[in-house]
Amino acid sequence: MLTSLVLALTVSGAATAVALSTAAPSVRAEAVQAPSPLDVKDRGAAVPFKEQEAEYASTNGSLIGPDRIYGTLPSEASGRQAVTLDAVGEYVEFTLTAPANAMSFRYSLPDNAAGTGRDASIDLKVDGNQLKSVPVTSKYSWYYGGYPFNNNPGDTNPHHFYDETRTRLGSTLPAGTKIRLQVASVADSPSFTVDLADFEQVAAPAGKPSGALDVVGDFGADPTGAADSTARIQAAVDAGKAQNKEVYIPEGTFQVRDHIVVDKVTLRGAGPWYSVLTGRDPSDRSKAAGVYGKYAAQGGSSGVTLKDFAIIGDIRERVDNDQVNAIGGALSDSTVDNVWMQHTKCGAWMDGPMDNLTIKNSRILDQTADGVNFHQGVTNSTVTNTFVRNTGDDGLAMWAEAKPNVANKFTFNTVILPILANNIVTYGGKDIVLSDNVMSDTVTNGGGLHIANRYPGVNSGQGTAVSGTITAARNTLIRAGNNDFNWRFGVGAIWFSGLNEPVDATLNITDSEVLDSSYAAIHLIEGATNGLHFKNIRIDGAGTYALQIQAPGTATFENVTATHIAQSNPIHNCVGSGFQITRTGTNSGWYADPPACTGTWPDPVWTNGGVPQGGGDPTDPPTDPPSDPGNLAKGRPVAESGHADVYKASNAVDGDAASYWESTNNAFPQTITVDLGSAKAVERLVLKLPPAAAWATRTQTLSVSGSTDNSAFTTLKASAGYTFDPNSDNTADVALTGTPTRYLRLTFTANTGWPAAQLSELEAYTGQ
Repeated sequence: MLTSLVLALTVSGAATAVALSTAAPSVRAEAVQAPSPLDVKDRGAAVPFKEQEAEYASTNGSLIGPDRIYGTLPSEASGRQAVTLDAVGEYVEFTLTAPANAMSFRYSLPDNAAGTGRDASIDLKVDGNQLKSVPVTSKYSWYYGGYPFNNNPGDTNPHHFYDETRTRLGSTLPAGTKIRLQVASVADSPSFTVDLADFEQVAAPAGKPSGALDVVGDFGADPTGAADSTARIQAAVDAGKAQNKEVYIPEGTFQVRDHIVVDKVTLRGAGPWYSVLTGRDPSDRSKAAGVYGKYAAQGGSSGVTLKDFAIIGDIRERVDNDQVNAIGGALSDSTVDNVWMQHTKCGAWMDGPMDNLTIKNSRILDQTADGVNFHQGVTNSTVTNTFVRNTGDDGLAMWAEAKPNVANKFTFNTVILPILANNIVTYGGKDIVLSDNVMSDTVTNGGGLHIANRYPGVNSGQGTAVSGTITAARNTLIRAGNNDFNWRFGVGAIWFSGLNEPVDATLNITDSEVLDSSYAAIHLIEGATNGLHFKNIRIDGAGTYALQIQAPGTATFENVTATHIAQSNPIHNCVGSGFQITRTGTNSGWYADPPACTGTWPDPVWTNGGVPQGGGDPTDPPTDPPSDPGNLAKGRPVAESGHADVYKASNAVDGDAASYWESTNNAFPQTITVDLGSAKAVERLVLKLPPAAAWATRTQTLSVSGSTDNSAFTTLKASAGYTFDPNSDNTADVALTGTPTRYLRLTFTANTGWPAAQLSELEAYTGQ
């Protein structure tokens, strides 16, 4: 099950009378609530961390964004928002929602004038006390120019602004602990932009398996990283193969300056937070840390397991001919499990022919090119339950250049912020499955999900074109698609290209949702695409069109619904009858006859979190609920009788159980009213308080009323007491009869825990 995004807000002064804090209330950025890729049920990777976005945390810094314009700092931030700290003492402070002993955070520093990067540090404080200074750098960020990128700050198109670093906290800190990133000096960097933080409880290092060979104890590898350990680790791996023994990498940082070549061996570490391979040849920059199978021309490798370690490289540029990937070569009948890949060119670039590789339970971060690429002749192979963020090119890709890719799968992955190109793509390929994934925040020159006869070597003459059945089921795309700076028009969240030759296969796109697409939701271009079948698709928010048709083809649409499409005509189609649409089942919101065919492309209007962005006015209230399956109240306009300090009513509909509304104290009765946008048959309310141990059990007395005009209210539920118990997540359910209601009002008359109404979430549903 997915780990949900939890957004932080200090709860001091509101739990019980004895817990009242006299400190000034925390400052909070007025961020636009945006759907999170880590809050999609039963899809994407089951990550081991709890994520908090800086824009929702306590801060005295400056909110940036939301913005999706290529080349701007917020455009590459998660959710397209972040916080900039540019003075000594400025901070972002997160409140732990679960115990943690380690954290990663995503940040950006401005580049130096030479384009070579700068080093700095930021203070890490725990409950106000200094824990450590964490080094940060811009050396792995800031690319310039169009592809192929250079390192000339005078060139145009700066991008790839962010990096991530990780640090351990020294001990397990309980839920409720405040973790602050604070500027101590601006001497080395004039500003620090914080995007997010991931907090996790890391298990103790795993010991050496019985009978395993130890790269330190048996072969003398240097765990301090001072000496080059390449030859010693290679000797251990070779001995492991010869003796049929596992090879163990104990805790340490090991300098590796070239490929460790593996075949018929298990290479296992103490855990990716403990066993780290890093390094690069000081003179030959085409050699760097990586674990590779033998290439197919050398017979390939098989029977390999790589598990429980990290490869954190030193790659700061993209040179396509350099084999400086974390994992590469040909690995048949092999497994990569729980490997952390960062600061390499690609996480895994696999060159076939090869068969039956599984990459699972891994993290791929901050690459200069692809996260994973199954490159030609890769068959029956899978990437699953893997988290990918901030790749320099496609997040997860299959490219059947010259040799067919057959029966590969990308399933249950979360792919966020590819800085160039697509979240997930197959260039050619037969009988491919791309399902149960979450894709979000495409930056430029690509979409979320792409299926194409595109790029060299992809054609039917070599058997490499798209063929058989392509299954793309149960995917969620959030803020996907973006502007192509070459084409100068938008690329769709889901898009198809027949550039090399027409796509002629069975393409089943089913049971999926496209949320807040930056431009079109569905897009065809560069050549015909036939055999498209869309079934059970929900489009909620498109910056331009539901369909952008720039090439001929055929498609069936069954049970496809679209809402919040920026253009009044939801289809752009200048190929006319060249694109044939067949409609079956129930469809709404996306079809028009005739479609639009304009000589200019409209500016996008983004609906991040239900608030218009881009071409819209960000100050306008949302007109309909943002994308949140089921909960009718999330992100809706809300009114109140009053609030204390910073605890305003919008906190009760922001999707964040850690933030809350607290009414004016000692002034019962108090009310909160949510506008659902239109009359809805509400049958159930879920009321929440922050799920923290500091919030003692309390009973609140309240009634529920409703109105269709915000004037005459009728009682939907008589006044009664509802108990909020931390042992049951401080949650109470209220059953209603389904009376059509647009304006939903709760009236509070008592609270045994505090002399005010308190509510962190008001959720409304149409079903029991």
